[in-house]
Amino acid sequence: MVPIRNFALSCLALVVLVVLSGQAFASNVTVGLCAGPGTHFLTIQAAVNASTGGTVAVCPGTYPEQVTINKNLTLIGIASGTSDAAVVTVPSGGLVTKGVVDIFGFPTAAQIFVQNANVTVSHITVDGANDGLTDCSIDAIGIYYQNSSGTITDNAVRNVLLPTGFQGCQDGLAINVEADSGTPAVTISNNSVRNYDKNGITASGRGTAVGVGPVVTVKGNTVIGLGATTVIAQNGIQVGLDATGSITSNYVADDIYINPPNCSSSCTGASGILVYASAGVTVSSNTVESAQFGIVPVTDPNFGGPANGTIIKSNHIGGTQLFDAIDLCSDGNTAQANVIYGSSQDGIHTDDSCSPSTGSNNFVTGNTINEACAGILLGSGTGNTITPNTFFNVANTTLAGDVCTPAVGPAANVMESGATQHLSFRPSPLKPNRN
Repeated sequence: MVPIRNFALSCLALVVLVVLSGQAFASNVTVGLCAGPGTHFLTIQAAVNASTGGTVAVCPGTYPEQVTINKNLTLIGIASGTSDAAVVTVPSGGLVTKGVVDIFGFPTAAQIFVQNANVTVSHITVDGANDGLTDCSIDAIGIYYQNSSGTITDNAVRNVLLPTGFQGCQDGLAINVEADSGTPAVTISNNSVRNYDKNGITASGRGTAVGVGPVVTVKGNTVIGLGATTVIAQNGIQVGLDATGSITSNYVADDIYINPPNCSSSCTGASGILVYASAGVTVSSNTVESAQFGIVPVTDPNFGGPANGTIIKSNHIGGTQLFDAIDLCSDGNTAQANVIYGSSQDGIHTDDSCSPSTGSNNFVTGNTINEACAGILLGSGTGNTITPNTFFNVANTTLAGDVCTPAVGPAANVMESGATQHLSFRPSPLKPNRN
């Protein structure tokens, strides 16, 4: 019986060697010591390095590491017994760039970084707490796809925040998809995103080459901002700079930037859903609650160009603070069959302030607006169709101009004029205040 025992010990030693060294190569591998497929490893990065393109299954546990993926595979958290949380946390020394820059040239520290590959990331928690960053020079990102396709689904991404004192840096993106080459397709679905710094979910091209940028399907996510803050103008979901696609059936709340009193050149806007300098995006069947702006397509001729042809349909937008539920700061958009209630400013604004020609040729019909200063606020644009719509409890069903001052309510004492009300949207990853 001794030889049999020796053989068993030899097998155990071999397993330990594989787990510790990360030198084995297999299609399906497991991170951790739960009952999972294939060869087992102690870190996610070792398992990714060893994978030949199958599934990397991550056992419940805490993994303090930054993971880089540059091959086609599936990274998925698995349950073991009653445990069901595979959590990627910040390494003990804090986040570092690992030589990664975003497509705009800014140094980036991502917790999961996917580059030039087709990857699914699913059932993983990414927690950016205590990231160790000490200034605005490095952008913290939870899950980052660069020039990559795939699926980001059923994850939880939280606490992608810079330390106190640096949260106005325009950094801190929970989920970020970028492309400056081709049109990779990425589905971002059913994720829980909360306690982020700048943006919850972001998709961007460079804004310099029409037809180059990610094509995203953003659906079924729950995205919760910081609430009212004087620190940073957050955006719950942003698709911009030649990125295209659809934003559907998401729940977005609590993106409110309290500007300084009587602000002028420093005024900026936070948004629940922001379409920034990208044309033809569909925004449908979302619920947007308690945002500074609800849903906004913004043309910016300085960065990318028009956000024309946005379809905003069948959304439920409530409790907009300070500004408008739907702000059409571009041309040729459709705002149809939306339900808007409790807007402290206006239900829908055909806004002429984003360039000399915006606020024209919009189709605004079939919307139900309950409680607003103006149900529909009409800027100086032309060719707009604004009937029929249904109004309840609005001070003005329609009103010409770019300002409606409420007689009562939280926005009544806000200093507003045509020059300040919609002066500046601050998207990410453009970071004009980076220092």
